[in-house]
Amino acid sequence: MDKFNLDARPDVSGHFDEASNTISYIVKDPGSNHCAIFDSVMDIDYAAGRITHEHADALINEVTERGLVLDWIIETHVHADHLSAAPYIQDKIGGKIGIGSKILVVQETFGKVFNEGTEFQRDGSQFDRLFEDGDTYMVGNMEALTLSTPGHTPACVTHVIGDAAFVGDTLFMPDSGSARADFPGGDAGELYDSIMRILSLPDKMRLFMCHDYGQNGRDIRWETTVKDEREHNIHVGGGTTREDFIRMRTERDATLAMPQLIIPSLQVNMRAGEVPTDTDGKPMLKVPVNGL
Repeated sequence: MDKFNLDARPDVSGHFDEASNTISYIVKDPGSNHCAIFDSVMDIDYAAGRITHEHADALINEVTERGLVLDWIIETHVHADHLSAAPYIQDKIGGKIGIGSKILVVQETFGKVFNEGTEFQRDGSQFDRLFEDGDTYMVGNMEALTLSTPGHTPACVTHVIGDAAFVGDTLFMPDSGSARADFPGGDAGELYDSIMRILSLPDKMRLFMCHDYGQNGRDIRWETTVKDEREHNIHVGGGTTREDFIRMRTERDATLAMPQLIIPSLQVNMRAGEVPTDTDGKPMLKVPVNGL
């Protein structure tokens, strides 16, 4: 575990989006004025077909008011429940957009679902950096390490920065368990293996969730530790076997409805946050019938 610098403690600011129960993060290097943004949200009124940027503007305002330099805009995975604001933020305050290299699998899978033509590039070129397992990058003077953690989606990546790890949807808070694994490209066995990889990190590593739903009416929370997850997570804590987890996850996923925003989210997020356009260049979303 000596590759993890637990003495380095990034400053983490969480921003909760009530509409999608997403937490976006501004992660600052304590030794400089550099930062990264994780899992930004673009607001959408799906019924009206209207996109706005209140959540992204709040992130931008904090970065600018604190005098920070944005190095990275990170997507932990291709989200199915909210639209990314990455290109909007990049246009306003810079930063490189990064995601896991398995985005190519996601683009190929959902390029077919949405009947995308040859103009839709399936090579990840919409992003500035595609992270392989074990890659590193810098946020100011802090080194970030990427760990491939597929299962919820093929492109899921956990990002470890000092004593903090940003786990995306791979894990939820201990009383909420784990994410579903039934989307195209998902796999419950892979998800279990990825969770075990996260739980092999040092006990006191801080874990930051991408979503929280206020289980049993409690206040929204998004930070826990490896030790707390290992001991108390309702889906994998206390030594749950891989076989039992796969059985539980498969049965549970069969009861879940599709996320409300999955159709617009996938089309936008596999393009690094850009809204697709029709033949006249106008922003336009498709609704595949019986495609998911």
